[in-house]
Amino acid sequence: MTFSDAEKAALVGILGKLSKNVNVCGGEALERLFLGFPQTKTYFSHFDLSSGSNDMRTHGGKVLGVLTEAAKHLDNLEGYLSQLSDLHAYNLRVDPGNFKLLSHCIQVVLACHFPAEFDACTHAAFDKYLAVVSAILTSKYR
Repeated sequence: MTFSDAEKAALVGILGKLSKNVNVCGGEALERLFLGFPQTKTYFSHFDLSSGSNDMRTHGGKVLGVLTEAAKHLDNLEGYLSQLSDLHAYNLRVDPGNFKLLSHCIQVVLACHFPAEFDACTHAAFDKYLAVVSAILTSKYR
């Protein structure tokens, strides 16, 4: 899937803001995921899942850090995310539906932290981006 110049600009803008807050925003996104969809906790039994824990902030930061870096490779997202796709499909065996749930939680956090920047156009571009990333991460399940 290709991204228009306007979508690329929207992604660069919001991810630039996000890159300074990946641990905070990532931790909040995971907290929302675990509170709203408790079945997703099963993959994190070794984590301290309490609100604001270092585990939540660190892993959430990794997730959002990957999203920030992957956006620099929009022309070859599949290649860039190939190893991560292998990890989630073959080693971790994450339920593919969880990617959509986390995507939603990430967008809620972005809307809360960056209400002026996360306008309708940015929301649409970011939703498309997360859908593409999720499709790539689940492509090896087939």
